[in-house]
Amino acid sequence: MRAFREAVEAGDLDAVEALLAEDVVFTSPVVFKPYEGKAITAAILGAVVQVFQDFRYVSELSSADGREHALVFATRVDGRDLDGCDFIQVGEDGLIDRLMVMVRPLSGAQALQAAMAARFEQIAEEAEARAAAAS
Repeated sequence: MRAFREAVEAGDLDAVEALLAEDVVFTSPVVFKPYEGKAITAAILGAVVQVFQDFRYVSELSSADGREHALVFATRVDGRDLDGCDFIQVGEDGLIDRLMVMVRPLSGAQALQAAMAARFEQIAEEAEARAAAAS
């Protein structure tokens, strides 16, 4: 999905958030239970931007109908190299309704988990503020 990719690469979190459906489901590579909703997903993505270093997309695949996308990326977290993929599903309205992230290797995933856990309180507060502003 070109718009998502361009927004992420530009660090434009407002543009990323505008592409998310209100009921988007975000599946994290380091947490078992999916997160549901635009506010929490946007807050998580905002924290990820702070955690990832030298982030870049390296490949993109799309389904014939344009509703399924895979964006392969490379980055670093706390000095550990990390490869990953954003799996994106777009709803009939053109907004992202599912976003699943997968990463490797295990040492990189563990570094990501630790960095995100350290920001969890900030993420929760940001999500609450976003939800309040949207209502």
